[in-house]
Amino acid sequence: MVIPFFAQIDRYFAAAAPHTGLPAGLLEQIRVCNSVYHMSFPLERDDGTIEVIEAWRAQHSAHKLPVKGGFRFALEASEDEVKALAALMTYKCALVDIPFGGGKGAVRIDRSRYSDAEIRRITRRYTFELVMKNFLGPGLDVPAPDYGTGPQEMAWIVDTYSALSPGLDAAGCVTGKPIEHGGIRGRVEATGRGLYYGLREACDRAEDMRRLGLEPGLDGKRVVVQGLGNVGYHSARFLAEGGAVITAIAEYEGAIQSDQGLDVGAVRQHRRDSGSILGFPGARDLPVSADALELDCDILVPAALENQVTGDNAQRIRARIIGEGANGPVTADAHEELTRRGVMIVPDLYLNAGGVTVSYFEWIKNLSHVRFGRMGKRFEEDTRLRILQAVEEATGHTFDDATRRRTAAGASEIDLVNSGLGETMATAYEEIHQAARQKDVDLRAAAYSLAISKVGQIYQDRGIFP
Repeated sequence: MVIPFFAQIDRYFAAAAPHTGLPAGLLEQIRVCNSVYHMSFPLERDDGTIEVIEAWRAQHSAHKLPVKGGFRFALEASEDEVKALAALMTYKCALVDIPFGGGKGAVRIDRSRYSDAEIRRITRRYTFELVMKNFLGPGLDVPAPDYGTGPQEMAWIVDTYSALSPGLDAAGCVTGKPIEHGGIRGRVEATGRGLYYGLREACDRAEDMRRLGLEPGLDGKRVVVQGLGNVGYHSARFLAEGGAVITAIAEYEGAIQSDQGLDVGAVRQHRRDSGSILGFPGARDLPVSADALELDCDILVPAALENQVTGDNAQRIRARIIGEGANGPVTADAHEELTRRGVMIVPDLYLNAGGVTVSYFEWIKNLSHVRFGRMGKRFEEDTRLRILQAVEEATGHTFDDATRRRTAAGASEIDLVNSGLGETMATAYEEIHQAARQKDVDLRAAAYSLAISKVGQIYQDRGIFP
């Protein structure tokens, strides 16, 4: 039996809390969810009938504002789920030093049953409800895409918010927007790229890899990915580009496996053409999606939904490393079993922090009203060209045009975003790794203890708690 999601977060919290040194009352304040708004509103369907829609927005911690977290369309959405995901966002932002509190939202629908026009009406009404209760704004609460939502919904939120609360910074009320609406380059693939950076950091620790019976680095590592959505696809793509071999991919309709490796782009195109990943040329079909989780591999990346590796199947998991691409894919019971067996679990609150990191960059861009790279790119190029010219004059050597362009190129927005994301993931992993060794705990307990301590320090510095 899987315990409620928020209760699982509490178990991780309880395991990490003794390593923080914070007083019990302060720990309780950090643990609880500050507020949850549960709303019900009518939707006029395309056929003229009326349906009542249920939705939520949770604000777990406002120790820093705005609170930050995506909102999803999911039939399984519940108050417990949004509270748990909001708590994860609090710890995630604190861990990677993003100045946000944690929030999360959800609308309980099966998106496939609604037309684009109905989705637009639901999104606009959800936005209206949030604005009326002061649960939305660039300095208050900033949603982002999540399961079942994307840039189009974010554009509708901006438009609705701007009509209700016009102002210069209105675009900062949400992140993950289309570029033409104030979005930032690199946001779509940010979570998958961040996962790649994080696993690269973990696999580069030679001592840790030797303990697992593996060679350092990603090169040649056999990877199973669950989920071919935004996070799963980009995770698999970047891992493959980094030298890993994607040996299996799972989706809700089943899974495919090939020891020689799968071409991730070709698999996605096959699914678009046929409606299923099954039947991909050269791969073996596994009709039950969950079977892929139990394949022998070096790295398992569950990048779909929560509660995928549980107490029921943990003993059959054969991966040496689990990289949590989704939020909460490994239950607390499974975590204990796998950790006891020596499996390295790179936790969600670190590994999928790429999305909120680049959302932070987008938010800064919206509030500063200038595209990254706009002020300095040409200046950098001109400076480097002058240096090359000086070298040519001093040495008598002339560089060809291709070399000059490559060497002199200034940083574009995507260059700066990826650089900032890479720096964030590398710095955070170093902190987690050091904490794990110093406290003699696993990576998840180390990550939670760091995040909780950072939140607690803010409360104490403000004098809110003694």
